[in-house]
This record gives sequence, structure tokens and C-alpha cells, in this order.
Amino acid sequence: MRFLLLFIPFIINAANLSFELFKKESNEKGNTLLIIGGIHGDEPGGYFAPAFLEKYYEIKSGNVWIIPDLNADSIMANNRGLYDDMNRKFSSIEKNDPDYDTVTKVKEIILDKKVDLILNLHDGYGFYRNKYENAIFNPNAWGQATIIDQEKITGLDKFGNLDEIANQVNDSLNNDNLFKDYHSFGVKNTETKFKDEQMQLSLTFFAVTHNKPAFAIETSKNITDLTHKVIYQLKSIEEFMNIMHIKFERKFDINNYDDVQKKISDFGKVRVNDNIVFDLSDIKNYTKYVPLKESDNVFKFEHSLGAYRFIDGRYEIYIGNIKATEFYPQIFEIAKAEKNIKIEVDGKIIETPFATQIDIKKDFKIVKSDYRVNIIGFSKAGLDSEDDILIEEKDIQDNYSVDNGKTKYRAEFYKDGKFYGMIILNFLKDKNEK
Repeated sequence: MRFLLLFIPFIINAANLSFELFKKESNEKGNTLLIIGGIHGDEPGGYFAPAFLEKYYEIKSGNVWIIPDLNADSIMANNRGLYDDMNRKFSSIEKNDPDYDTVTKVKEIILDKKVDLILNLHDGYGFYRNKYENAIFNPNAWGQATIIDQEKITGLDKFGNLDEIANQVNDSLNNDNLFKDYHSFGVKNTETKFKDEQMQLSLTFFAVTHNKPAFAIETSKNITDLTHKVIYQLKSIEEFMNIMHIKFERKFDINNYDDVQKKISDFGKVRVNDNIVFDLSDIKNYTKYVPLKESDNVFKFEHSLGAYRFIDGRYEIYIGNIKATEFYPQIFEIAKAEKNIKIEVDGKIIETPFATQIDIKKDFKIVKSDYRVNIIGFSKAGLDSEDDILIEEKDIQDNYSVDNGKTKYRAEFYKDGKFYGMIILNFLKDKNEK
């Protein structure tokens, strides 16, 4: 079965960054689940989970549409809503509101005739309980709950029984491996139409009033372990997929905490201007003198929560609400390379384009060309270009590494005062690693 992954950017106004819609579609007909994360920027369980789903799940039947980062500016700021609460703008919104284009576009997606059910992902305060126990466990709490606006959508046969579905999801979660017994889930019916004026302005109520079944999944803000929250969110989503007869495969064991935690921490790479690449998973807090253009630099992230902002002369690089690093630019005119670079790696000549990482066991030598080569952290008197020299890791000052593990170094290539590209030289600690 052929698996399709579509990426659709929505370009919105300068006040808020674009969000991304990923369509994971199979060739086998079935229901379509729309998952929306990041409407509140300070609720990381609500956006790291859909990003994880986008990267590590394969859909075998039916379709899953994923928006991991609906409110990108607020996610980077770790703020509920930089431009006020986006989840209170679905009843009406002024055209001059910074969130106007975002809300308008996501409404269009919600109302798409192909969408059968919507999940809005959150972290909520406390632990929801039907009866008051204390200030943390009570009916006014939102955490560890599946939220519905009403018991059912009258006249809607397909997934209109909201309460029944929510209870089925929670029963599955509570009968599974909870990390703590008090992490149990409940169903919270806000009875929005009659009891909650604020929720009448929300995304899920907008959906149900247009005959679209919608639920909110709320993991608890009082659970501080992000991995726990991501696993609970994913197990909830999986049960919804089971109910919708959406078949899937995942590339990990959902009950293996260490595996999930490791994958959450894999931030992937960022390509800059198609001639620079950095691995964000173990990058240092900042990198100085990164050769960039004065403006219009293009950043391409492997991670669906990758984003950046330019502030006070530097580029802050984010994965979700986590600032991975900062780039301090050195301004150059950028030129496009017409040919690959030749490097002798451990005695073997290889060719490589720019914006790549080369693994080295022992030593390397950059073959002489018409480029001036600058290996950051290597120094030898009298050299204008640091090529045609056999170099080992000990020859480079490790404080110039780009990673915390002190194995990765920059080789930069220039000609006629223009910057052409960078290669990352990665010295393998395990000499048997390939």
C-alpha cells in the first residue's frame, strides 16, 4: 500500500507565523481524523504529541490530518496566547486581530467535508474528578480528561455520540499502564450551550455547532514529565483511531518510556539557505559567526515544531517551546556552488555537496580546489586556505565544536569574498561505528 505524506503551508500575516497541515493519507478509503495541537503555547503535551505522531506513525487505512503548531508565536514564547486566547476567537474575530488568518484557515479545514472528527490537544490544570477531593482533584480541574461540549450531536449518526466515545477512550486509557494511579482520566462535559459562555467561543464548540464531532484531550499541567504527557496523548489518539477504524503502525513501543523520551529529544536538523546544516539534538546554546545573508535567510527544519525568530541581532532557533540554540550571524554575500567538494576521509576520497555532515573515524583532508577553506578551531601559521592538510580531531580546539559532545566541527568554503557553503565534520567516538 502506498503511503502519502502531504505538507501544506498556510502563509499568514506578519503578526503570527504560519501553521503547518500534514496529511497522512492511505490509499484505502476510510474516515479522516483531524488533530490540532498548539492552540495554547504553554501546553507542550498538546503540541509535542501531534509532532511525534507526524514523525513516527504510518497510516495504513483511513486518513489522519495533523496541525502540530496552530499558534506558533505563542509556542515559541511558551505563552498561552501572545495575542490573547486563540481558543476564544471561534465565534467571532475582528479582521485586524493578529490571529484572524490563523483562525479563519483552521475553520476552513475543520469544515472540510472530508473531516469526520476533530481532536484539540491541551494540557490543563489539576486532575479532573466528578467530586471535589481537594484543590488539585476536583470538578473544576481540566487535566487528565476528555472534554466534550455536549452529550451528543442530535441527528448525526457518524460519531455523534460524544459521551459514549469519550467514555470508551477513557476506559481504554485507565485500563492501560498508567504511570501513577492518580493519572486516571475522566470525561468532562462542559454542557457548553447552557453553562459555559467562554467555551461557546472555543474551537470544539464551533465544530459541534457545525455538526462536526469534536473533543479536547487534556493531559495535566501538574504532570511535569513531558514524556508521560506525550504517551497519554498518543494513547488517547490511538483509541480514537481505533474507534474510527483507522489502521496505523508506529515505529516504537509506546510503553517503552526511554524510547519515547529519546525520540522526543530528537530535534532533527535545520538547513539554512541550502548550504548550511546543523543537528539540533545536541547543539550548543549558541554559535557565533554563522555565515548568513543580511536578510531573507531560509530555514528548513526536519522537526514539525521547528521555528525561529530574529531578535537583537541573533536568530533564536526553537523546537516547540524549547530554545535549541542561537545563531549570531556574520554577514556575507551568498553564492551557489556548482560542484561538490572532494574530501579524503580515513584514506578514501568522497564527494559531497554542502549542507552535509561527514562522519570521520580517524582523519580527513579536504582536497585542494578553488575555494578558500576555513576549518573553525584549526590553526596553522602561514596558511591562507586550510586544505590539502591531513587533520585529526586532536588538531582542532574542542571549544570550537558546534555540539556539546565536542565531536562536530565546521568547515567553511569561500571564494572571491563570497560564502559558498559549510560541511560538518563529525568525529565518531566509537571507532567501530559506521
